[in-house]
Amino acid sequence: MPAFDQAHWDCRCEWGPPAAAALAPADVTIVVDVFSFTTCVEVAVSRGVAILPHPWNDGGAGDFARAQQAELAGKRRVARYSLAPESYLDAPEGLRCVLPSPNGAQVTLAAARAGSVILAGSLRNARAVAGAAQGLGRTVNVIPAGERWPDGSLRPALEDWLGAGAIIRALSGSRSPEAEAAAAIFERYRDDLIAILDRCGSGREMRERGHDRDAHIAGDLDVSQSVPRFDGLAFVRA
Repeated sequence: MPAFDQAHWDCRCEWGPPAAAALAPADVTIVVDVFSFTTCVEVAVSRGVAILPHPWNDGGAGDFARAQQAELAGKRRVARYSLAPESYLDAPEGLRCVLPSPNGAQVTLAAARAGSVILAGSLRNARAVAGAAQGLGRTVNVIPAGERWPDGSLRPALEDWLGAGAIIRALSGSRSPEAEAAAAIFERYRDDLIAILDRCGSGREMRERGHDRDAHIAGDLDVSQSVPRFDGLAFVRA
C-alpha cells in the first residue's frame, strides 16, 4: 500500500496491527499501548521480568505459558498478574510472564513479522525509548495500538496517541504528517497528562471498572529509563 507507507519520512506513525504491514519497513518499530500492555511491559521489565506477548487469553495462551515455563497473566483482581500495571510493581526479578492482549501484543507480533527491532514505548519511558531507537537506526515506525469497539473493530484511543506523540517529539529526523499530528497532540496536553488520561473515554472506562490507579501509573511521564526490547519471544531489558 504505497500511498499509506509514509516512506518519504524518517519517523512514521499509524494505527493498529495492520500498520506493521502498511508502513514502509523501518529500522525500529515502537509499539505503544498506554492502557495497558506497554505500560505493563515497562513496569515489569524495569524490575527484571520477561513479558511474553500473546494475542489473546484463550486456550492457546495457557499452552504457550506451559511450554515456555512461564506464568500466565489473567483477569484483573483475580490473577496475581494481569493487564493492570500495578500488578507488576512488586514482581520478582527473573519472572517470566505470558501477557495476552488483543492490542499491544497483536501489534508486537505483527511487527515481528516485518523484521525490525521492536521496542515497547509508553508515557513512562518515552524519552528513553526514543533515545534508544535513535541509536539503533534512522527510520522509526511508531504504532499506537488503539482499543476495540464491541464489534471488534479498531477504536483509535487518545491515550495511545499521546504516548506516540511523547516518543515522536524526542525523535530526530523528518516526520510524516501523521507523526507531526501525534507530537502536536502530546504538546497540547503534556502538562495535564494524568487528568486527561483520567477523563478520556478509556480512562472513564477504567474507573467504571474500578481500576483507579491506571491513569496515575500510565501518565507518569519519563519516570523510567527502561527500554524493553522484543527478542522474538519476550520483551526484556535492552
